[in-house]
Amino acid sequence: MVNLGQILWAYRRYLMAILFPVVLLPLPLVVSGKESKCAYVIILMALLWCTETLPLAVTAFFPLILFPMMAIMDASEVSIEYFRDTNVLFLGGLLMAVAVEHWNLHKRIALRVLLLIGVRPAFLFLGFMAVTAFLSMWISNTATTAMMVPIASAVLEQMHRTPEQKDGEAGSVNISFELQEPNYPVTEKEPQKLCEKDSSPVPPSVPPDHHRKEREHLKLSQGLSLSVCYAASIGGMATLTGTAPNLVLQGQVNSLFPDNPRVVNFASWFTFAFPTVIILLLLTWIWLQILFLGINFWKNFSWGEKAHKQEQAAYQVIKVEQKKLGPMSFAEKAIIFLFLLLVVLWFTREPGFFPGWGNVAFPNHSGESMVSDGTVAFFIGIILFIVPSELPSFSQQQGTQGKFKAPVALLNWNIVNKKMPWNVFFLLGGGFALAKGSEVGTPTPWLGNKLTPLQSIPSPAIALILSLLVAAFTECTSNVATTTLFLPILASMAQAICLNPLYVMLPCTMASSLAFMLPVATPPNAIVFSFGKLKVCDMAKAGFLLNILGLLTIALAINTWAFPIFQLHQFPDWAQSNITTSCKVNTSFVNP
Repeated sequence: MVNLGQILWAYRRYLMAILFPVVLLPLPLVVSGKESKCAYVIILMALLWCTETLPLAVTAFFPLILFPMMAIMDASEVSIEYFRDTNVLFLGGLLMAVAVEHWNLHKRIALRVLLLIGVRPAFLFLGFMAVTAFLSMWISNTATTAMMVPIASAVLEQMHRTPEQKDGEAGSVNISFELQEPNYPVTEKEPQKLCEKDSSPVPPSVPPDHHRKEREHLKLSQGLSLSVCYAASIGGMATLTGTAPNLVLQGQVNSLFPDNPRVVNFASWFTFAFPTVIILLLLTWIWLQILFLGINFWKNFSWGEKAHKQEQAAYQVIKVEQKKLGPMSFAEKAIIFLFLLLVVLWFTREPGFFPGWGNVAFPNHSGESMVSDGTVAFFIGIILFIVPSELPSFSQQQGTQGKFKAPVALLNWNIVNKKMPWNVFFLLGGGFALAKGSEVGTPTPWLGNKLTPLQSIPSPAIALILSLLVAAFTECTSNVATTTLFLPILASMAQAICLNPLYVMLPCTMASSLAFMLPVATPPNAIVFSFGKLKVCDMAKAGFLLNILGLLTIALAINTWAFPIFQLHQFPDWAQSNITTSCKVNTSFVNP
């Protein structure tokens, strides 16, 4: 018989969707002013985002309803926030990512790199991490992980075979190498396995070293699986379009500080983030080797003659799959050319240390570029709809009615509509609307002023503490929602203590991607956990130290090479536009 507790649990989302707005309603009713009304919206959205009572994108539409009804902002002003230049950059960058996925160019890159690096344990980890990180810089972290998991599965099964096994016997998983995105659960999980030992009986006929080999293979599988999902999260930090929190940062900076000279752009972010990512990837590679392969690095880099046949079999799997792709098509070559052109245009538009083509060809009255990174992304994106996927040829196959048929374009709208993550687009827009309403309603500056006692703490410690807070928060909530909620508060706090806002906003944005401990923390973790050979404690044990290493690496970056890139040694004039206190000299800042 179903009891009341089961009923309440089953309907918990419906109940929370009703209770949260009602319970918080006394706040705007009892306390007058825009501050209390705006605080009501912020707290309500924070609760809905943290509990995922509604889909994240649906919660993002609350400002569009509540801000006009509470007289905080006009509806037309709120609507504009949902299609800012940052959203344009996000969509334009994803057009290229969709094209790369559609023509399987990412699969060709992955297989080619794995062939170059090899399949010995240490190199196997390095190869998968390098490929995954590079691909996630440009395409979805989730899609990258979903593509790399079947490759890892096939390679591991080939390495696990005994030399006597043939392709048709147990252990052959070539069918799983079709590299379609599997329907791995990314939100609702299967019952998570704890750390209990396997108590299943062992047949008496197994060889004496069978258990040892099984344990070694299990460790290798767990380590390789985690290397894929961790590299996907880390690689996305390297580019402005690699993961949504980076775009949230750019949008928040431009919204909160409209007078800033577009200090956060593709080139400046990459210059700051790419070295950080390289260091963190190397540390992750070493840590996963120690944890899952042991500290015998000589063995990790060379397993000796006993494993030679298994390594050769795994290498052949990758080689066969690459041959199946055939020679590179015109479409793939065209996408590579357009991709490289896009990257070059992004880097040279307004690099800062020399006049870019945007400053020279399209300057405004102050000499800044009128063309943005989003403009460039959509320029290349539209070209993808124009360029045919094959060279014109009069010997092409005719259509069904005997008419000459032109080849399809590199992209069409059906493909884009199917693969585009529209929910993230709306989530970004909702975050920008919430930040704008917070600026108008002024609860965010109030919260920032409450954090002014931090002024007595050295600035590097402030950045580290706040990064630790964000990293802990993002383990349980969406990283986009985390940055959306925290960045406006951190910006106001920095203004209140006369600290360059970027000094705390940059590390906290990167810390929001350090979701390594739990399967629910990020979709790549969920995909790998569903792969079947990981337990919660395995991911928590590996991710805990990795979070610490990530925070220390980010602290190193923000206190060294970030200084000349973003001029962090001074409180900028553009950050004083909406405060009354003069912050010409920041006496609290400790310049390393």
